[in-house]
Amino acid sequence: MEEKKIVVKLDNITKSFEDGEILKPINLDVYEGEFLTFLGPSGCGKTTTLRIIAGFETPTSGKVLLDGQDVTEFPPYKRNVNTVFQNYALFPHMNIFDNVAFGLVEKKTDKKVIAEKVNQMLEMVQLGKMGSRKPSQLSGGQKQRVAIVRALCMHPEILLFDEVTAALDPEMVREVLDVMLDLAKQGRTMIIVTHEMQFAKAVADKVVFIDQGKILEEAAPEEFFTNPKTERAKQFLNVFQFD
Repeated sequence: MEEKKIVVKLDNITKSFEDGEILKPINLDVYEGEFLTFLGPSGCGKTTTLRIIAGFETPTSGKVLLDGQDVTEFPPYKRNVNTVFQNYALFPHMNIFDNVAFGLVEKKTDKKVIAEKVNQMLEMVQLGKMGSRKPSQLSGGQKQRVAIVRALCMHPEILLFDEVTAALDPEMVREVLDVMLDLAKQGRTMIIVTHEMQFAKAVADKVVFIDQGKILEEAAPEEFFTNPKTERAKQFLNVFQFD
């Protein structure tokens, strides 16, 4: 059986801000096609780790390797990674079509190709008739679906999701998680920070539990949720009720 390649490697990553050390040495391998979920309490370092992979933060020490290349000092636009944020990060003055097309326009893609690609993406998330609307005319779930397909349009090797359902009501959460589930079924490499425990349990290939800037556990979801190895993970999971 062919061994899957490592597409993200964090090698002894640390991160300190003025008020202290946020990440202690973190080592992590993410494999091609893997759906990996970061879990842990608020302020534990999950989002900082994601931002370091994306290039929005530079580690204090250690290396970030994508496809074996050291990209530690590379800005986000030079990495084959796209991030979907909690606050959507859509351009309010542009309509939905132009928001999704933005990266393709920047790359000077042919206009016909852009139109085909954007319309195909909007249809995929049931927003095909909404291309002329502005973000202010969409619900939170619709905005988040636009943010996801805008990222997909650029064909990133790795998709990062940072608490993308945190600001949504339960019905909208379902909409967005359904899109992410479809992407997981397509075998895309995805790393998500989430508090949606049932989703992580049902869909993730691997759960990485972070607390106080350290990876305490790394396991398949069935193993992590039914048999956590550390006291800290047990305490964390006790807060949530599972069927």
